[in-house]
Amino acid sequence: MSTSALSLRPSWLKLAELEPAMQAFEAQGLAPLELGADGLKRLAKEIQSEEIGFINNRRFQEPEAGDEIFAEPLDLQPPDAEQVRRMSRTSELPRHLGRLCEAPLLTPDQERMLFERMNFLRQQANLYRSQLDPKRPSKMRIELIRRLLFLADWHRDRIVEANLRLVFSIVKKFVNQHNRFDDLLSDGIVALMRAADKFDFERGFRFSTYATQVVRRDSYRSVVTTQEERQKVSSGLQDMEIDVSDEIRQPNMSESRWHLLRTRLASMLGDLDRREKLIIRARFALGSHRRVQTLQALADRLGVSKERVRQLEKRALDKLTLMASNAGYQEVESVEQGV
Repeated sequence: MSTSALSLRPSWLKLAELEPAMQAFEAQGLAPLELGADGLKRLAKEIQSEEIGFINNRRFQEPEAGDEIFAEPLDLQPPDAEQVRRMSRTSELPRHLGRLCEAPLLTPDQERMLFERMNFLRQQANLYRSQLDPKRPSKMRIELIRRLLFLADWHRDRIVEANLRLVFSIVKKFVNQHNRFDDLLSDGIVALMRAADKFDFERGFRFSTYATQVVRRDSYRSVVTTQEERQKVSSGLQDMEIDVSDEIRQPNMSESRWHLLRTRLASMLGDLDRREKLIIRARFALGSHRRVQTLQALADRLGVSKERVRQLEKRALDKLTLMASNAGYQEVESVEQGV
């Protein structure tokens, strides 16, 4: 499809198959935009800086691609509450977690259609963005791009919902005293969303085959990371026990006092949840992070909004401040002064 032929009111957006996603968009209060010229320029700049990832397809270039892709009924079934009750009786899942599995499984045809529609919508958003002038942005074009991206995510979410049982079945095998189910589940869902974004439905196999490998690999890495962190903390404690007796007599920054500071920070980080630890390390270039990461980079990695990352960062810092106060870490300050 030529970019010169793009219409700001594509006819296929009015098709009945898109009505549920359109209603969800309106319910979010995302339209219409009520911004002045400066606000539109800022929003246009943000849109142009974001990555729009999609799996391209030759069919997307056809003139009537939208009408054909959204012509066939998707026929998604409503949530199955009885399925949740059965799972609650036969598994150890709490009922509130069982509700995440209400979405029925997808047929091969439904899965193919959802992936094709998601990627087509993102491809269209990318085309319209290529015509966006950041100096004189069109309000209608910005609204259309936002709408297309939301519709694409709506289709992606239907895929994720239908495959949450898969995440539950995988992550529960990695749970132990040092790896909580809630943390592994949260990471597993993020991995599932990432897998949906990168899956190519035309390769001929089901999404569950690909997603299983992604979620399993991510869960394994989480367990290994936790184990490595515990080993570092244990090593730091041993160093502190060896050298702490001479520390009070050393007014300068001795190697043992450095171990003390490092160990106490590691101990406090150990009391944060997995996302909080990741955010603090990334925002302050700790551990394996060599550079400070932006809020947006972390938001993309975690699959949440930039504001949510900011909230998690503040919560983590508040926890660390309280832990330092309760533990009486003024002792370290006294050591530095040679008291």
